[in-house]
Amino acid sequence: MQAFFFFYMAANVDYFAGHFFHTSMRPVHDIDAIILVATALASKRRPAELAEIIAAAELVHGFIPVVEKMGEAIQRLSSFGLIGVSEDGFTLTAPALEILSDQPKMAAAEDRIIAVKSGLAAYTPKGESATILVTMEQLRTAIQSHRISRKTQGRNLLMPKPKLDRHFKVEGRWRRASATHGRKS
Repeated sequence: MQAFFFFYMAANVDYFAGHFFHTSMRPVHDIDAIILVATALASKRRPAELAEIIAAAELVHGFIPVVEKMGEAIQRLSSFGLIGVSEDGFTLTAPALEILSDQPKMAAAEDRIIAVKSGLAAYTPKGESATILVTMEQLRTAIQSHRISRKTQGRNLLMPKPKLDRHFKVEGRWRRASATHGRKS
């Protein structure tokens, strides 16, 4: 039986070598999915600046990702042809919009990131794309401008809404007497 198996494997070496060893498996990082979702949020109506992508990444992820990882993610996504750059900022390409359109609409942020990550794993780039190189200095400047804009009084739509302290509203209602209490109608 072992001789038959060895002979069968030796006869089909070309099939197995071509099928299993030449497929290009690439790792899909969490930061890639986060940056893709953040770029989609920031560039809905116009191309997004780097500070807007960072603000959206903080909204999606809960904190600002590491500078080096963000630079690598933008470089990877642009080399796959998912993020493009124009004179106004960063935009999503048609394949990226297709990956994002297959996502559940009312999902939590973590579920959406997982779904985008699976879409990125299934995506195969078609041809060569221009790689966007973002320097660490550009990323640090964008993070600083985002942190400064977070402290200003203007309305920033890419920041989470502050949560109201509901305890005091409920407690205050019990202390107040109603207007008709004690009066005759």
